Amino acid sequence: MNKSELLSLFSSDYEKYYKVSLFEKLGFIRQSCSVCSRFFWAIPQRSICPDHENYTFIGNPPTSRRFSYTQSWEKIKDYFEKNGHSIVNRYPVVCRWRDDLYYTIASIVDFQRVADGKVMFELPHNPLVVPQTCLRFNDIENVGITGRHYTSFCMVGQTCDADSNGGYWKDKCIDLDFGLLVDIFGISPAEITFVEDVWIGAGAFGSSLEYFVRGLELGNAVFTEFEGTEKNHRVLKNKIIDMGAGLERLSWITNGTPTSYDCTFESVLKRIYEMSGMDNLFSSNRNNNYQSKILSDYFSRISAKLQSTSDVLQVKKQIAQELSVDFEKLQKIVVPYESLYTIIDHTRTLVFAISDGSLPSNVGGGYNLRVILRRTLSLLKQLGLGFKVTDIVDLHLDQLRPLYPELMDYRNDIHEILDIECKRFIETQDRIVTISTKIKKGKTKLSLDDLIRLYESDGVTPDYLVENGLLDAVPANFYTRLSELHSTNRSEKRDKKEFNMDDNIDLDSSKGTTLMYYDDPLRYSFNAKILKIINKNLVVLDKTCFYPRGGGQEPDFGYIGDYKVDNVVKIKDKLFHHVVGTFEQNEGDLIDCVVEKERRLAITKNHTATHIINHASRSVLGSWVWQNSAYKDETYARLDITHHSALSREEMQEIERKANDIVRRNLPVMINWHSRGMAEQNYGFRIYQGGVVPTNDVRIVNIGGLDIEACGGTHVFNTGELGLIKILKTERIQDGVVRIEFVAGENALNRVQDQDNQIQYIVNKLGTNRDKILETFSKNIDESDKSKKKIKNLLRRISIASVDQINNDSVVLKSESNEDRFLKYYFKIDEEFDDEFHLLVGQTSTERNPDLVYISVIIMENKSAKIIVFCGKNATKIVKANTIASQLSKMLGGSGGGTPNFGQGGGNMIESLPGMSEAVRKILIEKLNETTEKD
Repeated sequence: MNKSELLSLFSSDYEKYYKVSLFEKLGFIRQSCSVCSRFFWAIPQRSICPDHENYTFIGNPPTSRRFSYTQSWEKIKDYFEKNGHSIVNRYPVVCRWRDDLYYTIASIVDFQRVADGKVMFELPHNPLVVPQTCLRFNDIENVGITGRHYTSFCMVGQTCDADSNGGYWKDKCIDLDFGLLVDIFGISPAEITFVEDVWIGAGAFGSSLEYFVRGLELGNAVFTEFEGTEKNHRVLKNKIIDMGAGLERLSWITNGTPTSYDCTFESVLKRIYEMSGMDNLFSSNRNNNYQSKILSDYFSRISAKLQSTSDVLQVKKQIAQELSVDFEKLQKIVVPYESLYTIIDHTRTLVFAISDGSLPSNVGGGYNLRVILRRTLSLLKQLGLGFKVTDIVDLHLDQLRPLYPELMDYRNDIHEILDIECKRFIETQDRIVTISTKIKKGKTKLSLDDLIRLYESDGVTPDYLVENGLLDAVPANFYTRLSELHSTNRSEKRDKKEFNMDDNIDLDSSKGTTLMYYDDPLRYSFNAKILKIINKNLVVLDKTCFYPRGGGQEPDFGYIGDYKVDNVVKIKDKLFHHVVGTFEQNEGDLIDCVVEKERRLAITKNHTATHIINHASRSVLGSWVWQNSAYKDETYARLDITHHSALSREEMQEIERKANDIVRRNLPVMINWHSRGMAEQNYGFRIYQGGVVPTNDVRIVNIGGLDIEACGGTHVFNTGELGLIKILKTERIQDGVVRIEFVAGENALNRVQDQDNQIQYIVNKLGTNRDKILETFSKNIDESDKSKKKIKNLLRRISIASVDQINNDSVVLKSESNEDRFLKYYFKIDEEFDDEFHLLVGQTSTERNPDLVYISVIIMENKSAKIIVFCGKNATKIVKANTIASQLSKMLGGSGGGTPNFGQGGGNMIESLPGMSEAVRKILIEKLNETTEKD
């Protein structure tokens, strides 16, 4: 859908889409901008729209009152409460309820849910207002420079379902927003301009009115009215008002400070200024100082002028001329403040993201967090203020406490995560210095791709390169490009490709499958009617007890009649049972079916254990632990959790201990269905451990009030049924994700007994008893180490003694046309000595005889062969060891390589060994003659 075409369509009927009662009542006039032709409404006559106005409120606020950041919210909150709105707490900045977003990017996202592929709006109250913290990473370069850009900001969301109880539409919405500006903030009606616009997104669209004061956009009232396209649309059953206003901007307009950061982060900046000695732009006497005056004038101008980062340098130089200040001198004054503003913004973003369960990493949304954290650390180092990131975090927590008191609960978690990340950053510094030295020596101009590679591979930030004179300036779109490279759609979709089904097969016309495994989970045999047979091996029944693959749980096996069922998948409202062989029944037949009971019970226990392990992991490790993915099968299960480091053995054992404590307590596993909105209100967004629920009704699995999740899987009735949970192993499978493999029930006991049998085997082999196993094992290890040392010394003596014999046994080869060109070679296939012996012999022999090529082929215990090649100093002028190793390894079906002096390789095709001696001779003769020809 084309936005400009839609705007033109709505503007052609402006009385229907844009003219509200307030405009007529107060005399707002519809006008057209002489620059861009956009239509806007204002009381006085204006020649241009607000997009082309300067920020004339800086230093001269149009409000009759001055409100701090938190005071601004309190005034807004009181105003809307008095006007019949419910105030709801912010939703998490990590968008768990949408599978296409990592972070909450707007207040309306709080109330958007996806059901059956369609976006719906679900409001907990109507109407409502929410102070929603939003995260956006598409303008990272602008942050700190323009005075108004943020990676995290508070969108005051005024939301209303116009067609439900308590709802209203355009007239009242604009009346309310206008009243907020005039009655609460004390802005004159003549200062307010409304600009016509449109909004498109999430399968719906509508007109919108943006409102500005003295060039600054304060809010945008979106009237989501239609679904479809501009040429073929229909009115929504429930029209939605989505007004979003920036709290940072509303506070800014009342204070008129040089940047919005000065009032948004007022107390944070004040404390940093006190500790650092930097000049406080917000202080009442700031204009008494020349530098403060320059800073104030500079930021006032750049906030108004800079619309994108593509012309940053040009705009800065223009402002320097206007201020009659040398550009380089201006930069020295300004850059520390730009850096400080950036640091403070980025740390606030990290506070919200980590509190809500997102970790800095190299994958997914966490990548953006690591980008801004490392940028912060680089800028902190440049400024040399002596602060730690966590010091600034604490300042944020203190300032945000009145607005977001819940953040204080996560202070220790935020500190722990950031301390770990800072340590990792410091550990990269030596490598960064080495890389920077190479760049300096190379004197090559770095491209944007070079900078991205340096950042991703080595952690070198462009800010660091600028600081060290290796880069003139950070490219305007560097951080945005990084963000885009790692911002992928998270949604996954199961479709007909699961079974190679024809896309033309109609899945909608026939009846759906009744799912019996929820209402009667202990039923394993049933009689059903065959509704559809596809490809002679896919069976759709009218009802089924077979559980399909889904949510990480593997499917039930069993029988439909005499046909083995080895896979079950749910697509839309039907379950497809895959049978082994050709299904020779007819559609419409009744048939007996049996679910494999033992498999179902084992998977069920492993699934409940997954929930318990998830809770135990969060209890032991920290609040940032979320399920990343999970797999539950008959013999074992695995849970991938979000965590910053590999688990220690102590952590693993503590998780296992807590999990089994829950088992021993025999807690009830309660399963109930709730409306999605009610489930979210009652239990929060932790219910979305397994991902988004694509239906209006949510099945909640509650394990004794400890772990509460939305889950469609099978579960036991109480935790005692599990008997035992045994963790098998843990590993860090990627940055920020740890995998825990475990098993529950009878299989857990079997694993414990297997481990016990292995211990007994070791006891028997050591000839000791269990009480002394560690003592005996340590003694044997010590004796083994001593034996290895003796063997190594013996091998060294043998190798030295073998050198003369090797020299005598070596074969001399000469080139056909130049007898002065020659080399000696020694070749041996050895089943007696290992590679350690041949490494010693080969190196010693070629050091003593520089004309020698030493080649050994060692037969390994697994019936493969390893090749070792050494070339003496003179021999390398004729042939390279790595070349020989590579060619001989190919004969064995493997590969090899190395350096001119030393090569190694190998392969499994030992049947090729008989011809290898002659192959070596041919390779060397060929190289001798090649050398002669080149000479």
